[in-house]
Amino acid sequence: MNNEQLKILVTGGAGFIGSALIRYIIRETKHFVINIDKLSYAGNLESLRDIESSDRYTFKKIDICNASQINVVFKDTEPNIIMHLAAESHVDRSIDGPKDFITTNINGTFTLLEESRSYWLSLAKEKKKRFRFHHISTDEVYGDLKLQKEDLDENSISDYSPSLFTEETPYYPSSPYSASKAASDHLVRAWHKTYELPSIITNCSNNYGPYQFPEKLIPLIILNALNRKSLPIYGSGNQVRDWLYVEDHARALLKVALEGKIGETYNIGGHNEKRNIDVVNSICEILDELIPDGRPHSSLIEHVNDRQGHDERYAIDASKIERELDWRPAETFETGLRKTVLWYLNNTNWISSVYEKDL
Repeated sequence: MNNEQLKILVTGGAGFIGSALIRYIIRETKHFVINIDKLSYAGNLESLRDIESSDRYTFKKIDICNASQINVVFKDTEPNIIMHLAAESHVDRSIDGPKDFITTNINGTFTLLEESRSYWLSLAKEKKKRFRFHHISTDEVYGDLKLQKEDLDENSISDYSPSLFTEETPYYPSSPYSASKAASDHLVRAWHKTYELPSIITNCSNNYGPYQFPEKLIPLIILNALNRKSLPIYGSGNQVRDWLYVEDHARALLKVALEGKIGETYNIGGHNEKRNIDVVNSICEILDELIPDGRPHSSLIEHVNDRQGHDERYAIDASKIERELDWRPAETFETGLRKTVLWYLNNTNWISSVYEKDL
């Protein structure tokens, strides 16, 4: 499929990862992109300003729960690949109000699967053979690595390495968000098994980089530090996450969509396990260097009550995608974090456009 000029429909393309994927496709390939996004609080078309004038890019304001509108856009644009990123994704918001997560992540995925299946069945033989449904998910569906070590029986543990999430790790979601994403993953697998819908799933670790909505840890800390506000850390800050630079993730996603094996799952990680407190201190050190103001930015750190059901550690084994598709992250955490801090320092217009929306 790499030599064809394809039509790729991206759901949630105005979000953080979706916009990075679209920018990559338009800048680095010859493929067409149809972006559908309902433009919720985290969707921002300013993130696509640099490529919006391309004749290979189209935007449609559509909610993935709206079956009739999905049906129309499929018929009008005739996509070869669906890359499904549209999702509610913030754990804290899911704890405060889980209903939107059930609606978008589960019902929305169901609607998209059914419309994709109907569209796929209508295609001529060659187009039907090329069609793919790529579902983008999270490592949070696997739950807490420590919890799995302690609570799963010995037979389950022996099936995979308990120190890293593999594609065979049993699901053990902890939050309404991760449970809703786990459910959507199961729906995709069921539609592949039952209806033979040609699908692929990817599960990624924590993303960071330019254009990330400032409710997430890294942009929140950068922007709070710039404004000399407190830098909130849940509990001790010893929670461990694997960090993946968003542009590395975008490269991986397109490679999976084009070259991945139907019916398979691929874990995508950055090989950067860091404690949250160390991430925050690293940001502070970069800001101390770039914009010193008399006292270290780390003096703004404030430990707050821990999140309900907070998982202690996520860590991805990305050896499968490296071995089978020859993908590896280009950025180390140090290089990616510095690029991210510099981007936020130099893009005040984008930040202003975000704060104009409801946070």
